[in-house]
Amino acid sequence: MTLPDSAPPAVVGAEAHFRALESLYAAAPINRLFESELEISASGFARILFTIDSRFFHAGGAAHGTSYFKMLDDAAFYAANSLVTDRFLLTTAFNLLFTRPLREGPVVAEGRWVSGQRRVFVAEARLVDSSGEEAARGTGTFMRSRIPLATLPGYRKDAA
Repeated sequence: MTLPDSAPPAVVGAEAHFRALESLYAAAPINRLFESELEISASGFARILFTIDSRFFHAGGAAHGTSYFKMLDDAAFYAANSLVTDRFLLTTAFNLLFTRPLREGPVVAEGRWVSGQRRVFVAEARLVDSSGEEAARGTGTFMRSRIPLATLPGYRKDAA
């Protein structure tokens, strides 16, 4: 049987896992408060696209640390979980280094897996502002939970 030219190719393997993780991220209730988008292009790498506006400011007129933590933790977490296809990971520790204030505008959190492939994973992330300057970085440890990814309401292997 031949598929029509307009039918998209089936997403399988690692690509299906990456799209399912992106769907899981989009379905998380917290992301109704922190509108952002996850992109996973390869195993061990993740990007979070986010826009800072005055809703995220502390009294000093720059982004509050909650925004930094959220984006860095998510980027590192999904970089690590891109390597695990059966279980949801949990953050067990996360350290931040703030290097410059974030003002209004687009921000990218870039996450990268560092080590670990069995029980504990180490991943790092950095925040890059609209001028290309690094505003913060973080390193976290993540471990396998007992939660199967397939049981989570947003994790859909058919997400394209």
